[in-house]
Amino acid sequence: MTNEAQWQHITAQLPLWLAKSRSEAQHGRPASYIPELAHAPADALGAVILSADGRKLEAGDSSYVFTLQSISKVFTLLLALMDQGEERVFRKVGMEPTGDDFNSMLKLELVEPGIPFNPLINAGAITVTSLIAGQTPTERTSRVLAFFRELTGDPALTYNETVYASEKATAHRNRSLAYFLKDNDVLDADVEETLDVYFKHCSIEADCSHLARLALVLALNGKDPHTGRELVPRRYVQIAKSFMITCGMYNASGEFAIQVGLPAKSGVAGGILALVPGRYGIGVVGPALNDKGNSVAGVHLLRTMSEAMDWSIF
Repeated sequence: MTNEAQWQHITAQLPLWLAKSRSEAQHGRPASYIPELAHAPADALGAVILSADGRKLEAGDSSYVFTLQSISKVFTLLLALMDQGEERVFRKVGMEPTGDDFNSMLKLELVEPGIPFNPLINAGAITVTSLIAGQTPTERTSRVLAFFRELTGDPALTYNETVYASEKATAHRNRSLAYFLKDNDVLDADVEETLDVYFKHCSIEADCSHLARLALVLALNGKDPHTGRELVPRRYVQIAKSFMITCGMYNASGEFAIQVGLPAKSGVAGGILALVPGRYGIGVVGPALNDKGNSVAGVHLLRTMSEAMDWSIF
């Protein structure tokens, strides 16, 4: 199937695929451990696909606004790599899946040298956040926002104050992780200042178009889809996409790799960013989550699309 024929097929089928996947939302429910996220509409499902040649498809609740949550971790990793380089970043975090929950501290105590296994679990992402350059939390947050604004092409992108406050008030596990990292000499920066930046980048508001644009930058190995200018070094994008395959979908990353076969990153607000290398950036949102923390309907939709279009990279 030619690229044009494939695009026409996706155009015709996406609304049908989405309608079928929406019914899967009944098998999940919105996250509640961050109280503000529990208010999300459980049956919402939206998708946006951006092509490398500038075309766009939308379906369902694609304009629904949500917070990035763990999806932001991919991009704070990229920013930390750009600020510090590989050697310094990977002295502080590892490169392996954990097999544990994303907010577990179990292996920090049991496995030497006591660093987080990877940058996409909470302990790893908090550590990565501490490596972003800046003299103050305000400066670091400003740099994170500026990076997201550049990658999305949206100068108005910002974080949701209500979700940020909700996370900050209830983040007892994350606070425990951060202090444990501090005690292990993994976290060099101030704990509360680091957490403030972390909560804010997890609370950045986006819609499916933002996710698709972020994904397309990764699909194009760090280049701006419109100008071709390098926004992120190719090597660092390669690292990020490798983590997305191995760790991007929490403890369902292996299953997702087998069933969908695309680099992806989910967040507990229901968003999933996925990409078809060199071709498409995909943004999906469905707030009803399964027991692994991934959007039930979103995963179903991505699996349906990947199987129909033979997108698996494997």
